[in-house]
Amino acid sequence: MSTSKNTNLVAIITMCFIFAMISFVTNMGAPFGNIWGFKYEFAASWGNLMNFVAYLFMGIPSGMLLKKIGYKKTALAALLVGIVGLALQYLSSIYGDDIKVNEVGGTVVALNLYIYLLGALVCGFCVCMLNTVVNPMLNMLGGGGNKGNQLIQIGGTLNSLTATLTPLLAGVLVGTVTENTSMTDVSPLLFIGMAVFAISFVIISRVAIPEPNFGESESLMDSMKGALRFRHLILGVIAIFFYVGVEIGIPMQLNFYVTNMGFEGSAALGGTLAASYWFMMLIGRFSSTLISGKVSTKTQMTCVSTVAIILLLIAIFLPESVAVTIKGNAVPMKVFFIAACGLCTSIMWGGIFNLSVEGLGKYTEAASGIFMMMVVGGGLMPWLQDIIAKQNGEIFSYWLQVAMVAYILFYALVGCKNVNKDIKVD
Repeated sequence: MSTSKNTNLVAIITMCFIFAMISFVTNMGAPFGNIWGFKYEFAASWGNLMNFVAYLFMGIPSGMLLKKIGYKKTALAALLVGIVGLALQYLSSIYGDDIKVNEVGGTVVALNLYIYLLGALVCGFCVCMLNTVVNPMLNMLGGGGNKGNQLIQIGGTLNSLTATLTPLLAGVLVGTVTENTSMTDVSPLLFIGMAVFAISFVIISRVAIPEPNFGESESLMDSMKGALRFRHLILGVIAIFFYVGVEIGIPMQLNFYVTNMGFEGSAALGGTLAASYWFMMLIGRFSSTLISGKVSTKTQMTCVSTVAIILLLIAIFLPESVAVTIKGNAVPMKVFFIAACGLCTSIMWGGIFNLSVEGLGKYTEAASGIFMMMVVGGGLMPWLQDIIAKQNGEIFSYWLQVAMVAYILFYALVGCKNVNKDIKVD
């Protein structure tokens, strides 16, 4: 094998490893939200919101970093930021509980909640920077098109593996959420995260990662303006905003729904079902890696969007009385249809990114920065869904998910077509 091929293989493995770490940090939000939500009902989705709001502020700076210092140094900087973010979340478990800061809705809020939220925000900066690196790099290493999508799906498979383990481990550590449950109960997850980031820093600092030639002719802002001339990118940016809201909102509200049933071990079962969703994503992404070289991204996206809408509608209309008994507790069958949606959402991230940057050439890196800004949808849309759930019930809130998936279906059928092929991209 040539040196170039060896270098590319190491780079692919490295990028896939980073892809896995992204979900490990991101998916701490829902189980941690159960803990904070018990003490402060209004704060159940705040950690997740802060994690994704970070994308809004860090998307463009991440693109600037990528262009100025390259993929490798951007990834290393992100890992250091991640260690700080996880350390802050751990600090919230041992400090600030007895320091009262203000009152929200009649509830006195202690300092430790704000320390946790700051940590979630900093972790959001970290995963935004990492996402800015891995997606264009894997797409580039695969040569774009279906092969580029195939590599993104391979990375996504590892992403889903850690996403499966995170809520499962958190559920086992917590068991049943009570007034005595705190962040101390899940501190092993935070230590694991910090250790993984530290080890990753050492590994990545020692491997060679090919750096694309960004060129010196245009600034990032000029490149962004150029990228936004493409209609299919603009529609894709909207699709990614909704998609991340779908990916995070479906298992998060599922976790809340089951945990709020209140029986012994309900938090563990909620975590297990959320983990099942992510495991279905793992299966879907792995399956996509086997067929992406032959079946077009557009066809895959159309199929999974249609099936996701069907599964969500079944979950909404299926009566709660249709249930199965788990350890003596009646659990509505609809939760399994919701978890099965992971099979459909599995390929959407890579598919939307792949379709949106097709034909962008030199504007790809700038487009990646724009994409990262819109990942804020993963915080805003689940937050909106949680508001709907509190007013109308968790299951009713899934109508929002149906609407967002319907837009993704529209993008797969119509919006992804590049109608601006006359724009020069080299």
